[in-house]
Amino acid sequence: MHSLLKRLGFGTLFLCGIQYSFAQENNLLQDWEVNSYLELESRFFQQSPAHVGQDGAVGWSVAVEPEIYREWSGGDYQFMATPFLRLDMRDDERSHFDLREFYFQKLSNNWDAKVGVSKVFWGVTESVHLVDVINQIDLVENIDFEEKLGQPMVQFNYLFDQGTLSLFYLPYFRERTFPGQEGRFRFDPLLDYDYATYESDDEEWHQDFAIRWAQVLGDFDLGVYYFRGTSRDPMIQIRDGGSRLGPHYPVINQFGLDSQWTREGWLLKLEAIHRSGMGKDFHAISGGFEYTFYQIFGSILDAGTLVEYHYDSRKDNALTPFNHDFFAGTRLTFNDENDTALLAGGFWDHKNDTSAIRLEFERRFGSNYTVEIELQKFLKTSPTDFLHAFRRDSFLEVSVRRYF
Repeated sequence: MHSLLKRLGFGTLFLCGIQYSFAQENNLLQDWEVNSYLELESRFFQQSPAHVGQDGAVGWSVAVEPEIYREWSGGDYQFMATPFLRLDMRDDERSHFDLREFYFQKLSNNWDAKVGVSKVFWGVTESVHLVDVINQIDLVENIDFEEKLGQPMVQFNYLFDQGTLSLFYLPYFRERTFPGQEGRFRFDPLLDYDYATYESDDEEWHQDFAIRWAQVLGDFDLGVYYFRGTSRDPMIQIRDGGSRLGPHYPVINQFGLDSQWTREGWLLKLEAIHRSGMGKDFHAISGGFEYTFYQIFGSILDAGTLVEYHYDSRKDNALTPFNHDFFAGTRLTFNDENDTALLAGGFWDHKNDTSAIRLEFERRFGSNYTVEIELQKFLKTSPTDFLHAFRRDSFLEVSVRRYF
């Protein structure tokens, strides 16, 4: 454990925490806004592991994420820093430190510029975000593909009367994180980032860029973009005589589109991409609808119905479980003082009958605590499906956060 803490720079963070506490008591940081949370997380797995070397049925971890903010000149200049640290008692690879954000931003009347490390989100569908291409996935945090690593970037946005033009320069690539030998949600053989290779001789220093146009057209929100750079989605190759798998990161060209139509309780959603550079060109589409019933049965409860479909032209060769799948679910918003919300849904691959259900519940207690409950159940997995490696990894997760 000592070597692990040293590798994560925990001592440095601890000293910084002491310095901050001292400075706060002496009003030296009165112009800074500092918020943070401390999280205790527990995962309970329903079955024993599928692969040799994986740990048992219960896992514990703690995480901390401070948010440090400062603005000058009436908000024209801003600074944001969001470091993140997790210590996992099962998987050393899940114990990691990351700068989610660390940037300076200049705001003007019709433009803004950002330099540093940041996160950018694109997408409209609920179950998968095809067009979200800027940040790398932090896969050791969760297998829902929602958690992102901070991305070094220079971002420039210009607001026209018709829409917004965004330019991105991405000077450094972040490799995807993967569970270690002891961790759950891994492949067999182990997918090991130590065996990573790149198409570009510049490796992680390949210079990437993206350009995006976003516009509102009546009831439609529309976004289109072009990305040129190292693929955030790796190809998987056999390494070390078959005892390891290694990620390979090619250089890709990707065009993307996301659109949402909003009318009363209806949301119609579409995401689509076309990518070249990973062998044969392919395209992928995700789309569907969400309809919300407001104040059902005269209560303050809102209930949404979601239906989406995923298609990938690579079909069974796709490096994603979302290749010919349906998603159906419901979103319950309780509109109470505790911000209670529930999202539940199921996935079904109509080609091989692979199916899974997922539930996410969150609720605030008092002014400083929240609890989040997550359930993932793999009902059936075909040996040809991407999810088959996780067939024994159904779990219940409970997370409690204390906000400061």
